[in-house]
Amino acid sequence: MYRIAVIPGDGTGPEVVAEGMKALEKAASLYSIQFEFKEFDFGGERYLRTGEVLPENAVEELRSFSAIYLGAIGHPDVKPGILEKGILLNLRFSLDQYINLRPVKLYPNVETPLANKKPEDIDFVVVRENTEGLYAGIGGFLKKGTADEVAIQEMINTRKGVERCVRYAFEYTKRRNKKRKLTLCAKTNVLTYAHDLWDRVFHQVAEEYPDIEADYAHVDAITMWMVKNPEWFDVIVTTNMFGDIITDLGAMVQGGMGIAAGGNINPEGVSMFEPIGGSAPKYTGKNMINPMASISAAQMMLDVLGEEKASASLEKAIVAALAELEDMAAGKMGFTTSEVGDLVVQAIE
Repeated sequence: MYRIAVIPGDGTGPEVVAEGMKALEKAASLYSIQFEFKEFDFGGERYLRTGEVLPENAVEELRSFSAIYLGAIGHPDVKPGILEKGILLNLRFSLDQYINLRPVKLYPNVETPLANKKPEDIDFVVVRENTEGLYAGIGGFLKKGTADEVAIQEMINTRKGVERCVRYAFEYTKRRNKKRKLTLCAKTNVLTYAHDLWDRVFHQVAEEYPDIEADYAHVDAITMWMVKNPEWFDVIVTTNMFGDIITDLGAMVQGGMGIAAGGNINPEGVSMFEPIGGSAPKYTGKNMINPMASISAAQMMLDVLGEEKASASLEKAIVAALAELEDMAAGKMGFTTSEVGDLVVQAIE
């Protein structure tokens, strides 16, 4: 029995989450899994109605669940940053979801903007540190609003935070068992304090994994090679901010936001899974948004929960459904949101 907290969120979030839940329920019926879903109305509408982003007891209640399944956060009538910080960052930090896991995988029948690249060329994973760095929120203003204004945002890196992220990445590379290559993405030639820590920890932990190739590339080189030679990569481990940037590039490399999913992982606690794209409010209620990223997030959730057979079956079903779709990257699916979900459900074995 898995208790899943469902946060459909804003805009088209509820529509894509509904399709992911259909897929989860079908997989559960075939693989002797039981799900108990509980929905939470956290998002823009609740904030506009009550002035409250998260209730006081929300974080503690969410700790009791097996996982969190998120649709999308973002409302056109709410100032940017309020919901993102109040819900997304709050949950990541409060639940210590210190890993952001982002597969970058090109599926058949999905168009990539990279010339002459095929599915076998684009299949890597980014492990992003998720609770430190520049996003820790340490800093402030001096003389704000004046000509002498000073704005400071500090990059926080702890030995504990860096090491647990790096160690997770090595273990993930070992379990993934493909190229068995882990690349550290940093900027050691300029960020000579914070990224010196990353570099030292990375190579110290690497000594415990002699069967894993430990590689390094500056972040600017990573962005070039992700476009020119994505087949070089297996797993990339990186800092919070660099990870935020290169995973969006990764989403485009794999065919667009409509297919990209991610997980905010606490290996010892509750993790949260979500499509990478936003709430797309202008498409709300039109039954035309691509739900494949949300379904992929559900597939990731099964894998992290340890239901590997069900996860593999759902991924195969995603590939089979994509064979029925055309011009996915341009959003011209030829199917409604619910019809895409039905294609996946029908293909689950």
